[in-house]
Amino acid sequence: MTEPTRLAILYGSTRKGRLCDRVVKWVARELAHYPLIELDIIDPLEFDLPVHHEGEHPAVHALAARLSEADAFIIVTPEYNHSFPAALKFVLDLVNEPWHGKPVAFVSYGGISGGLRAVEHLRVVLAELHTVTVRDTVSFANPWGRFGEDGTLDNPIEARQALVRMIARLHWWSAALKPARLSRPYRSIAA
Repeated sequence: MTEPTRLAILYGSTRKGRLCDRVVKWVARELAHYPLIELDIIDPLEFDLPVHHEGEHPAVHALAARLSEADAFIIVTPEYNHSFPAALKFVLDLVNEPWHGKPVAFVSYGGISGGLRAVEHLRVVLAELHTVTVRDTVSFANPWGRFGEDGTLDNPIEARQALVRMIARLHWWSAALKPARLSRPYRSIAA
């Protein structure tokens, strides 16, 4: 019997009126068809995160605990000014160890590039956090008007096909890395 993958979907936007809500709903609905995936949706707005990097903070500990429980991640991100949002960078900078030795995939959206410039910048940051980023992505160019409030997507066939490929790769990486983290924790290899 195969053990389920604990997959955290992380919101990349905290803006009021964000499209991210709809995109995350679509991703979660599609992933409900995968019986070997346990979803945890992590919205930074649900935490009372500090405005500045501080020492000890209960919200940061709560975020770190949720991230630590995940075997793999999907970051749903818009593209702002040819990169990813500052709020997402802040969340990534708050904690380090929960990311180590885990795979990360991306669902992006934006103008003509579909958020892919944000993804390319994220790959560099996530390499520093010792993650493995999945090459395959799901991206939505000019998505405004394609998503309903409930996350339904107009003409979803291509996006579903891309998601199937991405999840297959993410699941493979998760299955490969999980036993390595369990048998020899990532933090111990440099000690």
